Parts: sequence; structure tokens; C-alpha cells
Amino acid sequence: MSEANRGPGGGPQGARTGHGHSPGHSPGHSPGWRRLTTVVLRPLLFGLLKRDWRGGDNVPAEGGVIIAANHISEADPLALAHFVFEAGRYPVFLAKSTLFQARFVGKVLRGTGQIPVHRDSADAALALDDAERALLDGECLIFYPEGSCTRDPELWPMTGQTGVARMALKTGAKVVPVANWGAHELMPYRKGEATGLAGTLKKGLHPFPRKTMRVAAGPPVDLSRYEGRSLGRETLRAATDEIMAAITGLLADLRGQEPPKERYDHHRVLEERRRAASAAPEFRSAVREPKADGS
Repeated sequence: MSEANRGPGGGPQGARTGHGHSPGHSPGHSPGWRRLTTVVLRPLLFGLLKRDWRGGDNVPAEGGVIIAANHISEADPLALAHFVFEAGRYPVFLAKSTLFQARFVGKVLRGTGQIPVHRDSADAALALDDAERALLDGECLIFYPEGSCTRDPELWPMTGQTGVARMALKTGAKVVPVANWGAHELMPYRKGEATGLAGTLKKGLHPFPRKTMRVAAGPPVDLSRYEGRSLGRETLRAATDEIMAAITGLLADLRGQEPPKERYDHHRVLEERRRAASAAPEFRSAVREPKADGS
């Protein structure tokens, strides 16, 4: 849907905009903070970005729901949050715990009910417990099943991690697949650079000319065939692959291109690189060392 075809209030046609947002009850959630962030960010995003939004009606009006999206840029949370809000829900993300340590930013994140993730620590699993409780309380959670910005050279979705499927099957929450395209033009992803305002400036924020954020939501992924099964590796992998296939299909429509037949598997690529690196010294040694006969 083009910008000219948006429904009343600037959202997708038929979407639930402005009023009637599902309140939710995330830990620390404050209606005041949510209203404040909406008043500040909504007009800013309308002015900064052009929009091509589709499928807002696929976001349920109430109840716990998982928005499963592709990840192409550190700027795409802005596009996704805007889309979800205009579809009638307040977006909740899982965010790095270090962001909560900043005085003002941390207060905003806690006040709006965002969920901290303590990466590489014994407390990392607590975020999933908090996310499950938020879903049971009726929140709308945005997840990136890939776990990071895609490393696919053409920015197609990678193989997904199984956490979203596990959470959906445990809680019964619907999984709405969402694809986004355009945020990489606003801020290209570059791994390993500084974070915060300095990092944003270093990576390069390109707001002009105004970029078009293309976002499409599909109907909830049907995971009913997995209900009642043991949540073993095979079940979770199959459910995850269905979620990623739905996201990839939506992205293919947004881009007007055919996705690759085989999904990029970043973990497999890293493992292959590690094996190659560990084998390299032995290979060099075998080449350089003379044989016993002196040849």
C-alpha cells in the first residue's frame, strides 16, 4: 500500500489506529510513558520516513501476539514499531540490558515495558521467561528469529533460531510474519562498530532524501500441526522453518525478486570457517616439512 493509500490516521487501511490500543501489563509498564513516547515519536517518524505498508489487519486487535520479522538494519525497529502501533498495538522489544543502564534511556525502556536481555550471562534465559509472561498478559512482542541482522550478501533472511517457535507453542500466542525493506538505506548494518549516538553517526545515518519503509504483515502462521508434540529439536526446527518461509515470501513480494533456494545459515558458515582455520596450520606443515627420504 502506498503512502497515498493509507487509512485514516496514517495507518494501513482497515488498521486500528490511534485509540483502542491493547494496554498490556508488562513488568514496569506505565501508561504515561507509553503515551509520552507515542506523542514524541509518532510525528517524528511520519515526517522522517515515507511508508509502503501492507497487511496491517493481520495484526490481532488484542491478546498476546508475536511479530516475527526479518532484520536488515539497526534502524528497522523504528519501521516495525511504527507499523505495529498504527495497526493498533503497542510494540514491545527484547533489548540489550546495557541500554537499560543509561539513566534516561533505561527509564524510558522500563516505563514502556521493554524487556532486557542479559547476553552471555547466566541471566540470559530470564528474558524468555519475561517474554512469556508478557505474552500471557496480552502484549505484542516483536522478535527477530534470525537473532541478529542478516549476514546474507543479498539481505535475504537467514536460518532462524528456534526461540520464537518454542515460545509460540508454549504460550499459544499467534505468530504474525512481517517483512520489512528500506531500513538498510537509512542505516546500513556494519558489524563491530561503536554503539550509541557516536556509533550511529559513524555507521552513517542517511535520512535525506526521505527513505521509504516497506512493511508487510501476513496472516498468522498455522502451527496447529505441532500442538501437543514434545518440543524437541525436530519439532522446533520444522515450526521455525515455516515461520521463516512466511517472512521470506513476504519479503520477496516487497522486493519483487525471487529469494535464494537455500537459506543462508550463518552458524554453519562460521563452523566451516573455524574448521578451515584449524586445518590450515596442519596443511601448511604438511606442505613445508620434507619427507623422510629428503624429497
